[in-house]
Amino acid sequence: MKGRVIALDQWAGREAAALMVDGILEDIIIAPPKGIPPPGTIFAARAERPLKGTGGQFVRLPGDEKAFLKANAPQGRIIPVQVSGYAEPGKAVPVTNRLVLKGAFAILTPRAASRSVARSIKGDEAAALKAFAQGLDLPEGTGVILRTAATDAYPDDITADIDALRPTLEALATMPAQATLLAPGRSPAAWAKTEWTGNAIRDEKPGSFDRHGIIDALSAALAPERPLPSGGSVVIEATRALIAVDVNTGGAAGGAQGLTATLEAIDALPRLLRLRGLGGQITIDCAPFGKPHRRTVEQRITRAFAADTVETSFAGWTPLGHLELTRKRERCPVPQEA
Repeated sequence: MKGRVIALDQWAGREAAALMVDGILEDIIIAPPKGIPPPGTIFAARAERPLKGTGGQFVRLPGDEKAFLKANAPQGRIIPVQVSGYAEPGKAVPVTNRLVLKGAFAILTPRAASRSVARSIKGDEAAALKAFAQGLDLPEGTGVILRTAATDAYPDDITADIDALRPTLEALATMPAQATLLAPGRSPAAWAKTEWTGNAIRDEKPGSFDRHGIIDALSAALAPERPLPSGGSVVIEATRALIAVDVNTGGAAGGAQGLTATLEAIDALPRLLRLRGLGGQITIDCAPFGKPHRRTVEQRITRAFAADTVETSFAGWTPLGHLELTRKRERCPVPQEA
């Protein structure tokens, strides 16, 4: 099917939203298991004493759950924090004190009063939207960043988008005396509304994943080994310590084939990681190629991940010639079975 389809359904018994573009599954968001706060959740938390050598401290969430804040606040104080990602197994929930409230057209920053537009907006459009942002009626100390989607939105739609975020601003106006949930994180449906903007068919009826081929597409994407156009393959395996990626040439010999397979794997990797909801440390065992081609591989990594919605950084080469990336853990890993 040509065009964009946004479908809301269930996967592994949890709420899910999927984006199909021209018949290809481009993205999927799965709600976390019960009891795990998704990124964006805002708590009033009690600060504990700083941890030496870490530049941060533990804070206590409701139910005495432990979270780690990469900042320092006075011990015992109740402070607002926002869940910034999913915790590694056995570790504290990562939180930040730099709060952001995301809408489809605007991002509100409750503790940073600047008013700006997305870097992708240039020229006259940027000037017009900056002027519009300056005229917005926002609580004192609240900033706003108008997103790229605002360039195609009517002013009333942008204002309505911001108004939908005002209840959260009101919840942050006064801190309670104890650890409390202040605002829930975004559900898959809310994520679809704020991140997958533009014209699309929306299907929210039960069975939408089956109707649009999403179940088959996701099952194929979750397979451990994925074929590459040149005849090689890429294998992705999540371990407790890291995400291991193995690139194979499919038995073909020669350095050119190894470089081709490696570049093809890098092109496929952003989508495959996104559909699996994987983040953290990523180690890539490339197919064999000569050291003079490393710069070509690095440039392909930069290009491949530039348009990806999850922050990913090139960390370098290991002594054994493996590639290392770091990727933000901002999504719940996708279960293998529906």
